[in-house]
Amino acid sequence: MRLNDKVIIITGASSGIGKSLATEFAKRGANLVLGARQYVTLCEIAQSLEQQYQIKAIAVQCDVSVEEDCKHLIQQTLITFGKIDVLVNNAGISMRALFKDAEIDVIKKVMDVNFWGTVYCTKYALPEILKTKGSVVGVSSIAGYKGLPGRSGYSASKFAMNGFLDVLRMENLKTGVHVLTACPGFTASNIRNTALDKDGIQQGESTMQEDKMMTSDEVAIIIADGVENRARTLIMTGQGKLMVFLNKFVPGLVDKLVYNTIAKEKNSLLK
Repeated sequence: MRLNDKVIIITGASSGIGKSLATEFAKRGANLVLGARQYVTLCEIAQSLEQQYQIKAIAVQCDVSVEEDCKHLIQQTLITFGKIDVLVNNAGISMRALFKDAEIDVIKKVMDVNFWGTVYCTKYALPEILKTKGSVVGVSSIAGYKGLPGRSGYSASKFAMNGFLDVLRMENLKTGVHVLTACPGFTASNIRNTALDKDGIQQGESTMQEDKMMTSDEVAIIIADGVENRARTLIMTGQGKLMVFLNKFVPGLVDKLVYNTIAKEKNSLLK
């Protein structure tokens, strides 16, 4: 599927992978609906992309954890463009705390954004995507295949997202709707800076070596190619592919490898 003149909704479009996706889709001639809480930033991004790539882009303030906001996002898309070709469920939040220390509200907030945000947006967009035989994309994570210590809520939300998308794909085997689960490895973005600690406060800095990670622009190219090629699943790093493969056969070994990797983080929570 070529993306020229397609209408693409991107949640979490104000920074990181979402912002990079907006740029990449615009380069390919798509018209955009950018959703996020940071409305002023979104407007600036939309205006810049319109001027640079001669496409149409609108900004819609949207907190995906609020069902009515997700409904409004879809309604504004239809008012402006009259159709939806692709929905990219990208909005996400992380956490960093051992489960024994974390407040329940922190885990709930992560689930509300990562899982329920995907469900809400997909629910309201799907009738229109059925008409265009378009795509539903979930930007998940390797953490949706293997739990990561100190990220109980994040891993749970991504496992839930993967399961939801898996069912959605099977239910639409005969409808022409394409469902893509995209799983970046660790990506240089602000998601770790904004990760919630045990009390729900943003930790403010990354605990990992960001310069050794994939860039958000690299991830965006892979996802855009995946939409065009109607790929099923994208696991984007060699390390991620190896972990998913080994976890099927030697999960106990992978437990130890993952533990040791997380234990090397700056200010590691694992003692």
